[in-house]
Amino acid sequence: MMEVDCTEQDIRKMIFEEAIRKTKKIMEGHPETKFTTEEYQRFHQCAYELSAFSGSQDNSMWIYERFKNTLEESVISIVLPSLRDKCDAPLLRELILMWSNYRLMARWLCRFFEYLDRYFIPEYMTLGSLNEISINCFRDLVFRELYSKFRAAAISLINQERMGLYIDRDALKNALLFFMEINEYKGVSYYEDFERTMLEETATYYSQLTQQMLLSDSSEDYIQKACWCLNQEKGRASYYLPDSTQFKLIEVVRWQLLNQTVDRLIEKQKILNSGMVTDFQEMLSKYAGMTLKEESSATRQ
Repeated sequence: MMEVDCTEQDIRKMIFEEAIRKTKKIMEGHPETKFTTEEYQRFHQCAYELSAFSGSQDNSMWIYERFKNTLEESVISIVLPSLRDKCDAPLLRELILMWSNYRLMARWLCRFFEYLDRYFIPEYMTLGSLNEISINCFRDLVFRELYSKFRAAAISLINQERMGLYIDRDALKNALLFFMEINEYKGVSYYEDFERTMLEETATYYSQLTQQMLLSDSSEDYIQKACWCLNQEKGRASYYLPDSTQFKLIEVVRWQLLNQTVDRLIEKQKILNSGMVTDFQEMLSKYAGMTLKEESSATRQ
């Protein structure tokens, strides 16, 4: 193997640190940071020579640990402070911005140090790839502390739109896509937790609304309003929820508004019509059992 004296090692480590300093500018608010072909080749060659020559095992582990430390430093000093004082849509927008910048920074570092992924890391069963390390670092440091705030912000936006307020749908959609992306890796199932909590709060909301509507509306008016609510939920959910979650959401809403109120609605109509409820029962059964697409067609007739 080719021997490298101490001075050359020091020079290469100085070049290595230069690569890290410039890459960290992305996290410091300069996502437009670019690397010339000459810079990329120089940084890539530096990492290769540190890993491939004398003392390569020690140098490779040093690069690996330096990579991890750089990511952790960026999250602790930049990402977390930028998120802690925000809520609702501003919090979700900042989360996506920080994640985007972080991933860009991590991708450049992974490209510079790809020698580790190809030759060093495969020799150690306990070491994750550079990409895995970058995702785990963000998830473990950011979501461990702030996930409950992210979940609350997302559900708050859903509730606000349900109440007729304007919301930043793109921020909500991007945040939920991010939940699913993070959820693909080992650890807490963040999206499933969000989904479960969102469905529970939806059930509570429509349970309360059902009681109000039963007291104030006729049975026929109640059904029309219930179907309107179902179609509104479907329209909103189709923008920012995946199909599987949309289905669960609509089933929760349908159950609260129609399925569990059938008997009360029929009794209410009996009192109004002196026991004659055949036509109403047929209409109620049709609405309670049809698909949402069919409901939408029925309410337009």
